[in-house]
Amino acid sequence: MTEYSQPDTQQPYNRADEQPTTTRPVMQPDNPYASTRGSITSKQLPAFDETMIQKYNRSGPRYTSYPTALEFTPIAVELETKILKNREARAPLSLYFHIPFCRHLCYYCACNKIITKKNSDSGDYLQYLIKEVTHKRRLLSAPEGSSKPVVKQLHLGGGTPTFLRDEEMVQLWQFLQTQFEFLSDDEGDYSIEIDPRELSGNTLKVLRDLGFNRISLGVQDLDESVQIAVNRVHSAELIENVLTEARELGFHSINIDLIYGLPHQTPETLEQTVRRIIEMAPDRLSVFNYAHLPERFKAQRQIKEADLPSPAAKLTMLGNTINTLTETGYQYIGIDHFAKPDDELAVAQREGKLHRNFQGYTIMGDCDLLGFGVSSISQIANANSRYILQNDTDLQAYQATIDAAQHNLAIMPAVKVIKTSIKDRLREYVIMNLLCHDYIDFKDVNQKFGIDAITYFIDEIAQLGAMQEDRLIDMDAAGIRVLPKGRLLARNVAMVFDEYLDKKHKNRFSKVI
Repeated sequence: MTEYSQPDTQQPYNRADEQPTTTRPVMQPDNPYASTRGSITSKQLPAFDETMIQKYNRSGPRYTSYPTALEFTPIAVELETKILKNREARAPLSLYFHIPFCRHLCYYCACNKIITKKNSDSGDYLQYLIKEVTHKRRLLSAPEGSSKPVVKQLHLGGGTPTFLRDEEMVQLWQFLQTQFEFLSDDEGDYSIEIDPRELSGNTLKVLRDLGFNRISLGVQDLDESVQIAVNRVHSAELIENVLTEARELGFHSINIDLIYGLPHQTPETLEQTVRRIIEMAPDRLSVFNYAHLPERFKAQRQIKEADLPSPAAKLTMLGNTINTLTETGYQYIGIDHFAKPDDELAVAQREGKLHRNFQGYTIMGDCDLLGFGVSSISQIANANSRYILQNDTDLQAYQATIDAAQHNLAIMPAVKVIKTSIKDRLREYVIMNLLCHDYIDFKDVNQKFGIDAITYFIDEIAQLGAMQEDRLIDMDAAGIRVLPKGRLLARNVAMVFDEYLDKKHKNRFSKVI
């Protein structure tokens, strides 16, 4: 069970060793937003303010976890075994499978991937996934009344998950059914990332028949010159045909990924792409900022910096995209994500039930995340602690570990770990509420963590004074509210509460915008 849904059971703590020396800005006595936590009204649509974006556009985390993955340390022998054994059995599971293979190299990509055209690679890898699941499953307890751990969410990411042949996908799904109890189609969220170029004639039907009910399509851009520049060419008609078939098959939700800031993009061409995608009416859109980091990601060295749009053009693209999507009825969820008002993400945000983890925004905040495959990440809680673990990012090393585990049950695949402290979980709670709900309720924080939030965060509140003056946020004795001009910069507000950020990692992240 996550800290979001359970009152904290540990003893309150204080910050006596961190006495503040700064003066807190004046807190306004009556905040009109204080009683509207979790509701997104027209007043809270993101306001695109170029002056504020330029002022605050620094590098920062995307906060799919707190602490972030940069805080990983080597894991002790047998710690993963203890973590899985001591997991709260009543907490449902969210399963993540990383399929690293791609047939083509997309030059913008920063994912953990392996470029290959060998079909046998997927079959070999599938056997390692099955071995890893079997190895971990023996440590997992089932909740009362069930013979198997309950799965509420499943996601296949990559790489290209549909690199697996249809029969291999069937084999994986049928095997998982023997190991876990899956909620019904109406209750569970079972999703997969799809490269529309890599679909066989029957793949979508196979996926839906198995039980997948949500798909995400990597489109990125529909302009041919942009597609050629990033080595990902496909037609708009192909995307439209995939969406049509997916709807006919009864998929609950369809997401499309777009990227702004790619080579040869202009505000005009991206606007054409966005409007064409809107005509296709996906349930969700993710519109990511391309971060050009060729020194870190070899594939990006294929992209000429001279072909990239200017920072000013990128800001125009972002502003136009936000305006176009919100004017046509999409709700801004946060950090690059939009959804139709009736999509479960949008509903969850309005109801104050939205969460965020390594799979991005989710309604499944009560789940432990259990990752399988090379580089996969898990987030697991027990009664007293919360852990983030990661498998080896090298395929051969991962496979060697799984092979060794067949002869020694004490060997587990995770090589890195973060054990979160009660202080980490307090700050995580604040950061995730800012990113999911645009609000921090001090009374709620006080009750959950046994502190006085205004006193505890007096230094952070002082740092937020400039943002309050710039009308990015409102602060009063009840809490902190992100205002329309601040919604695109919510990560900046969250970064104020990140204890790790400026100590050693301030240059390790991409720009917020």
